[in-house]
Amino acid sequence: MHRKPVLLVIAHGSRDPRHAATVHALVRRVRSRRPGLRVETGFLDFNLPSVQGVLESLAAEGVQDVVALPLLLTRAFHAKADIPAVLRDAPPRLRIRQAEVLGPSPLLLRALERRLYETGLTPAEKSSTGIVLASAGSSDPEAIAVIADLARAWWHTGWRAVRPAFASA
Repeated sequence: MHRKPVLLVIAHGSRDPRHAATVHALVRRVRSRRPGLRVETGFLDFNLPSVQGVLESLAAEGVQDVVALPLLLTRAFHAKADIPAVLRDAPPRLRIRQAEVLGPSPLLLRALERRLYETGLTPAEKSSTGIVLASAGSSDPEAIAVIADLARAWWHTGWRAVRPAFASA
């Protein structure tokens, strides 16, 4: 019988192998920083293990409590529909709590800015530099609004312009 909750990181998945590699690297880092916490990874699409498969394995091991953490930045369709559906279909012996999505967060803006500086941009160039905040996009108006709000908040930190752009939607 396992008493400690297991953290289940739920990622979307992608045909691009870099996605799964990045998710696994992130989970390894979490494990190294929280050695007493069991962290598992499940994917909604394209990659293995599937969320359903991980939940079935955890139940078979006798795990009782799971905290499902969507590795998503907005509360779009996957967070509102796909994840709750797969969690509802989990083995009944599991008690599952779904955490909120990761964003929006001021931490995200700081990470984005840090990445820009890693490319060679300097803080002195901030007021003369425009940024395109590219997102996968969504048909969910709430998710689109989150990205637009994030762009607006980032612009208020001193960039010349920050405009949201979407691969779809």
